[in-house]
Amino acid sequence: MGSYWEVMAKTKEEIREIVRGIIAEIAPDEDVSTLKAEIPLREQLDLDSMDFLDIVMELRKQHSVDVPEADYPRLESLDSCADYLVGKI
Repeated sequence: MGSYWEVMAKTKEEIREIVRGIIAEIAPDEDVSTLKAEIPLREQLDLDSMDFLDIVMELRKQHSVDVPEADYPRLESLDSCADYLVGKI
């Protein structure tokens, strides 16, 4: 087993992949393979507020993660999603 940080990095990458997969389901015309982890998703994709809510609902449905509305800004990019969701998924 790797160090604590290697395990955390792997976990965060897995979370990024989960979020990419959810986006691919919600917006199948978008190319999620080219998403940059640090750039806000709305700057990279044509997502509206309903798409964002669908992402939150899929996190709840697929992974039993409840994201309060006050925390929505913490899901701005793949990196911020990973930071927020680590330990919750």
